[in-house]
Amino acid sequence: MEYESTDAVRNSDENNNLAATTEPVMTAEHWIDLSCHPSTRNGAVRAIQVLVHRSANAELQLTYRLDGDLPRIRIPSPGAPRIGTELWRHTCFEAFIALQGQPAYHEFNFSPSGEWCAYTLSGYRNGTPAADEMMRPHIAVNSTSSRLELDALIRLDRLSVVHPRAVLRIGLSAVIEAGDRTLSYWALRHPTDKPDFHNADSFALLLDPPAV
Repeated sequence: MEYESTDAVRNSDENNNLAATTEPVMTAEHWIDLSCHPSTRNGAVRAIQVLVHRSANAELQLTYRLDGDLPRIRIPSPGAPRIGTELWRHTCFEAFIALQGQPAYHEFNFSPSGEWCAYTLSGYRNGTPAADEMMRPHIAVNSTSSRLELDALIRLDRLSVVHPRAVLRIGLSAVIEAGDRTLSYWALRHPTDKPDFHNADSFALLLDPPAV
């Protein structure tokens, strides 16, 4: 999603500090439902769920599953895997990864086209795209007329040496573009009256370090 200016970041509400977030959702390996923000709607979508697996070899595996009437949803056509820009303007899936208790975080955008983008942020919306191919996630897509599944694999050790063994707070979200080009916004939690995936209260999934 788009970024605010540095001044806007400085003036953002203190509730966006990770240390002030509400209690996160404790996790096990099962499908987790995303909810649509009440200010947006997409009648073609029945449900969006995410399966999360954190492995001992520093991999974070995410499977996004969209059930609905796919012909009524604008889905980017498959293409060559590459770094994209402003993927959130169209149908895409997103992940936000923060160290527990820290304001810095990473954002990943995964497009069904195979395009991706990663951002490194020092605080609320304060960051830049990471143009490093080392950050490249592995993306695989399968679809039918009623289901789209996107698998994304992130190497946590490429975010920092700390990430593989740290407690992580995760935000999971999706932007879905309808046939009329309107957008609906889906996330684990919507803490404000406008969609805002960067709000730290939406980083609602807590992942403990894997057992050695």
